[in-house]
Amino acid sequence: MKSASLQYANALADIALAQGAADAVNKQLADVGAMYSESAELRNFLTSPAVDRAGKHGVIEKLLARTGGSKIIRNFLFVVLDHQRAHILPEIIAAFQEVVRRRQGIAEAEISSAIELSAAQKAEFAFTLERLTGKRVEAKYSLDPALLGGAVVRIGDTIYDGSLRNRLNEMRAELTAE
Repeated sequence: MKSASLQYANALADIALAQGAADAVNKQLADVGAMYSESAELRNFLTSPAVDRAGKHGVIEKLLARTGGSKIIRNFLFVVLDHQRAHILPEIIAAFQEVVRRRQGIAEAEISSAIELSAAQKAEFAFTLERLTGKRVEAKYSLDPALLGGAVVRIGDTIYDGSLRNRLNEMRAELTAE
């Protein structure tokens, strides 16, 4: 992540966590990010140097009035716009989500399995990963039939490969090494 994005994300996280509004700010920021990414017109307007500060502030006011945005989000977006950083808004949003998760002790896990996991298997994964990482785990599940069996878990930069495909490859390597 770029340092400018991270600086804005950390500043917003400081405020949101101090006011106990991290979840609400996260949702509102995600809504703003969705509007920003879906509308080329909005992106062009907010990033254009030809549009004055008051015009940009007015559009933000109207958008947030329609979506129920908080004063925290409004003020934050004003600062981003005033410093001509609208073009990195998606990066700031991603950085903010990561910073808040880290500060709240939450790890995001991506779990790929060969078959659909049952609720009991998902609960077992969550329990094991929480014990392993010492953090609360938010898991995202996906199917990957190429695994043949088992699962692959990714938490940050760490990958735990318990797939049948990986085990077969390891056995093949051992057999060819002998």
